[in-house]
Amino acid sequence: EVLLCNFRCRCGELDIVARCGEELAVIEVRSRASQAFGGAAASVDGRKRTRLLRAASRLLQTRPQWAHWRLRFDVVTVEAPGTAQPRIEWIKHAFSADGGAGGI
Repeated sequence: EVLLCNFRCRCGELDIVARCGEELAVIEVRSRASQAFGGAAASVDGRKRTRLLRAASRLLQTRPQWAHWRLRFDVVTVEAPGTAQPRIEWIKHAFSADGGAGGI
């Protein structure tokens, strides 16, 4: 269930916030025209993860009713957008709340 799209604060932006069972999923959407330079998933580097973590913390301050759900960070990648067959991948638990890389 999508709860929010494009949540913005001083810390950054969260593309999609969704409830997935008992988890609150923060979903970052990245697109790249090619796999050059590591592709879309590689663009979620340590600096970007830090911004997402800070924005998620701010989100939970503004919506304390969501704080009891376990927080997870996913990445949806779109390679070759605008083509007849873009490659879309949903990486669940892409990184953890401590900033460590999980599935990326």
